[in-house]
Amino acid sequence: MNSELSSLQVKDIGEQGLLERLQRFCPPEIIGDDAAVLVTAPEQSLVVTTDILIDGVHFSNLTTSPEDAGWRAAAANLSDLAAMGASPLGITVGLGLPGEVRVSWVERLYQGMTECLQQYNTPIVGGDIVRSPVTTLAITAFGQVLPNQIIRRSAAVVGYAIVVTGVHGASIAGLELLLHPELAKNLKDAERTALIRAHQRPQPRLDVLPILWKILTPNSQLFVAGMDSSDGLADAIIQICRASGVGAVLECRQIPVPKTFNHWLPQEQALEYALYGGEDFELVLCLPQELALALVQHLSEGAAIVGNITSGSTVLLHDEQKKFPSQVLNLSQGFQHFNS
Repeated sequence: MNSELSSLQVKDIGEQGLLERLQRFCPPEIIGDDAAVLVTAPEQSLVVTTDILIDGVHFSNLTTSPEDAGWRAAAANLSDLAAMGASPLGITVGLGLPGEVRVSWVERLYQGMTECLQQYNTPIVGGDIVRSPVTTLAITAFGQVLPNQIIRRSAAVVGYAIVVTGVHGASIAGLELLLHPELAKNLKDAERTALIRAHQRPQPRLDVLPILWKILTPNSQLFVAGMDSSDGLADAIIQICRASGVGAVLECRQIPVPKTFNHWLPQEQALEYALYGGEDFELVLCLPQELALALVQHLSEGAAIVGNITSGSTVLLHDEQKKFPSQVLNLSQGFQHFNS
């Protein structure tokens, strides 16, 4: 790309010029009308989710390339579909931009989205572009799911095991390394790279769903509770318990963290990252103990049973080795929009 093209700004080509450039990221047979038409499989339910990402809140040029920002935006929405048990059909993209943004930045953003979506055969099927004082990305994702395979937060039952599909804390660790490079002095290059990649290129766990349904096939009337851990592991478990009217006990030694943490972080810091760091995009699922064990055995390294659903309403973090005091988890300890 020559310097003239790379310096081209959105205001230089206008809305129609930018739309013309971005249409190449969409399937030509779907776009071109006032709305996209998506066909669901027979007897499946439509699942819809929307995420908004703001420059300076969810991504930053200091820590995220345009490609990575696009990837993370797509991954966040696909993760929400996975959390509902749904397979993706497509996404629409609403983009608010200052006129001074370079066209190449926008194209790189869409390239990152496309790189993520292509792994799951998911197209960009439309959207909108407007002028905005702050770069804003609003994605709506559409998926489909059989009614008896919908995963809801409200389906947890006393006695269910709590499964996480992978390690927690890697994303926040990667962000800290990007913001404070000096923290990497005790890390090997490969370890640092892996943690940063966990932050910049998270993987939505749509791969878990076929395994889950295979395990549950003999129990087709059994409902699974769950959500993703994009706002932190503690947040996910608390939200599930609130929606289901139950409590939980977590065993802190069973919470999986990256192996790197063992020689890099104090145990207290590693646990805080795992519980409250967020943006790991793993699934947190509640199901009967026997089926939970089978699911963990079929998943990749890092999946684990971290606790059990209990009666009452308290979510308790417990350490059977008694090196950490038991504590009641609550939402105020993690990130919440509009908190001071």
